[in-house]
Amino acid sequence: MNCATAVMALTGIWDTGLGRAFYKSFLEQDRWQLYLSGLGRTLEVTVLALLLGTVLGVITALIRVGHDQRRPGRVTPGSVIISALNWLVKLYITVIRGTPMVVQLMILGFVVFKSSRNFTMVGVLGLGINSGAYVSEIIRSGLMSVDQGQMEAGRSLGLSYLTTMVNVVIPQAVKNILPALGNEFITLLKDTSLISVIAGKELLYAAKAVAAKTYDFMFPLLGVSVAYLIMVILFTMLLGAFERRLRASDHR
Repeated sequence: MNCATAVMALTGIWDTGLGRAFYKSFLEQDRWQLYLSGLGRTLEVTVLALLLGTVLGVITALIRVGHDQRRPGRVTPGSVIISALNWLVKLYITVIRGTPMVVQLMILGFVVFKSSRNFTMVGVLGLGINSGAYVSEIIRSGLMSVDQGQMEAGRSLGLSYLTTMVNVVIPQAVKNILPALGNEFITLLKDTSLISVIAGKELLYAAKAVAAKTYDFMFPLLGVSVAYLIMVILFTMLLGAFERRLRASDHR
């Protein structure tokens, strides 16, 4: 096929209904800017939710590990407090992991914060709370993978539990949990599309807005799918490269 034939073929496709639908979905009235804005908001929501989830995950993981590593049979005011906190943390993890995220978002958006108009930040809060329950188990498993003798050695040197955890245990656990945290980031990136159910503004919200104007859902949804796929592939490649670098540093 020569160049002239190819141009004619492309022109023929453009003149069909598909070509007009593509033009309306992306080019007419500069609608591509809506997708670009939604893409930026999606990344912003992902980062904020991951930060919130990481903070919640670290706190809950430290509480659970501290409870599991306490000395049996020794009752002190501190042990009573950590037992109560551990019970609350386990309840939080059980409820969040045992209920659909979309239901949690709807409860926050339509019940808890029903008077708020900032649906995107409500979505960030919901995603962060949900992610925190999973991040907690990731961090907890990483901390528990470190030999308990490391904690005992630190305590035998006169270090407090918190100092030993921060300076001895956590640095060793970081390499074990970073790949899993990267996968949680990718999962969270895709889950941002759920905040559109409470009118949170992100990539899928932009596609739905365009579809409502063009009465055509095919190209907006295909465009969103391709955007998510490209982002996931890029982050997966970055995560793989980072994991290889960590493995290489272990062999040095």
